[in-house]
Amino acid sequence: MAAPSDEGSSSPDIIQGTPEEIERHWYEKIYAGDHVRQLTVRSVITGMLLGGLMALSNLYVSLKTGWSLGVTVTAAILAFGIWTLLTNVFRLRPFGPLENNAMQSVASAAGYMTGGGTVAAIPALMMVSDYKFTYLGMTVWITVLAFLGVFVAIPLKRQMINIEQLRFPTGVASAETVKSLHAHGAEATSKATNLGLAGAFGGVIVVLRDALHLFKEYIPIFGKTAAGYTFQLEASSILIGAGALMGIRAALSQLVGAVLCYGVLAPWAYSQGAITGELKYRNIVSWSVWIGSSMMLTAGLLEFALKWRQVTRAFRDIAHIFSKKKPAGDDPLEHIEVPTSWFLIGLAVFGPAAIALQKVLFDIPLWMGTIAVLMSLLIAIVAARSTGETDTTPTGAMGKLVQLIFGGLHPGNMTTNLMTAQACGGVAIHSSDLLTDLKSGYLLGAKPRHQFFAQFFGVIAGSFAVVPAYMLLVPDASAIGGDRFPAPGAQSWAAVAKLLAKGVSSLHITAQGGLVVGGIVGIALVLLAAAMPKQKQWIPSPMALGLAFTMPAWNSISIALGAMAAWALQKKKPALAAMLVVPVASGFIAGESLLGVFVGMYKALFAG
Repeated sequence: MAAPSDEGSSSPDIIQGTPEEIERHWYEKIYAGDHVRQLTVRSVITGMLLGGLMALSNLYVSLKTGWSLGVTVTAAILAFGIWTLLTNVFRLRPFGPLENNAMQSVASAAGYMTGGGTVAAIPALMMVSDYKFTYLGMTVWITVLAFLGVFVAIPLKRQMINIEQLRFPTGVASAETVKSLHAHGAEATSKATNLGLAGAFGGVIVVLRDALHLFKEYIPIFGKTAAGYTFQLEASSILIGAGALMGIRAALSQLVGAVLCYGVLAPWAYSQGAITGELKYRNIVSWSVWIGSSMMLTAGLLEFALKWRQVTRAFRDIAHIFSKKKPAGDDPLEHIEVPTSWFLIGLAVFGPAAIALQKVLFDIPLWMGTIAVLMSLLIAIVAARSTGETDTTPTGAMGKLVQLIFGGLHPGNMTTNLMTAQACGGVAIHSSDLLTDLKSGYLLGAKPRHQFFAQFFGVIAGSFAVVPAYMLLVPDASAIGGDRFPAPGAQSWAAVAKLLAKGVSSLHITAQGGLVVGGIVGIALVLLAAAMPKQKQWIPSPMALGLAFTMPAWNSISIALGAMAAWALQKKKPALAAMLVVPVASGFIAGESLLGVFVGMYKALFAG
């Protein structure tokens, strides 16, 4: 999923009893019924349109920052505002909370189509090879992975959500948002207005900067030399909004990483001849990426290893999938839950399709493609459990684990290395996304089958939005890794692929040392946070710290400014912060990124 948001709420009380008693209690006390309007035509169309727009926003933001941002809360606020206005003007039937929830499922599936690799593995492949995707090839590839992930979630739902009642904090936050919107009209209208005004502000910035060229994107307020080391202010609201949503720990960790990288280590490396050519981001990051990637890799893998209980329980989940045991007596949920047989059908259809596509598109041997698909099932289960327990979907760390495995199975082949890892990560993120949506629906009393179908509409909308936008914004490898699209996620994936293909000896001696030091720092910070959980907020996040080494300093500066502003407002005026932070930050991101995508597409189509 996205980086965890700060507006999450605590999970409701756990229902006690046998599995049958727990499920019957939900059916009798919480389930809203079969005749309540949920997956309506307007909820699907609204979700596809908003989700498609949010997918474009996420594509733009992720290529710039490496962060994937939440979709559901923003979509819920926008949908509520739109349908409140339409209802008042045309005297329509009110847009109900379960319609909004179904709309969220559509929008979420569409918005997270960037998680299928379009901001990481796919641009990384372009960076390390001359591979060029076709429109049809990319669309079918990411869509098949998404559908497979949706089907994998089917047998996990009743175990993780109904029986174990895992928290899935983002799902809880989404449910609480829907309840709040539909229970307090004035407050909800105010939030929608704030989001709209902030979005308009972000859009105006794009028009003035990129279309009319009234000011430059980067402001060198620290001097020419500092600007060479990327210490500038960015004339943008996107990253300020992203920082406000990200939280103070991650944002300050990135700022510390930026100062350390570009203010201390990069000048030293330049003096040693490790960084050559003109002082600019692309040349600096070709050296610093090894430190950041090593830090993120060791931290991610160690955090994954420390969650060994989740891995152990994942094997139990696999046993549950193939168990033929059914609940004793009548199953009250049989007509509303998605049957496990649908999982088997989906696996039989989309599993072989994913294997065949790996062969056709990337010339990956069939036996390796089969291993990748089988691994994706286990990784999806572990990722779903991690999401349920911690609100973090560790697809980055697990993707790199797959890279390490296939680096041994197919040495030197960077295409196999990257695209098998993408297959695993794509399935995992879409499985976790559906389960998060199902948690929201569970709390609101929604019909699970409706949310399952909603995901398909969302995947289709997201594919048709993301692929053409990506191919216009990133026509070739030269568009990635520069000032406009640093693509930190792609930088990290490409670095691991290169390392596994060429070996450590191919790096400059200082980069080799950076690999070791970065890896040690990543391990040390994870162990320190695990040993001192109460002081974790004061311990730098190794993932955010490492990410700063793969993006320009101006990104980290803007993120820190947004996070500090939101933190200060939350401390001094929490009620006002609750009304402003999420809507305004989301508006900044949505408005500027969407207009940025459209201006970029216009230039690509008409300006050359």
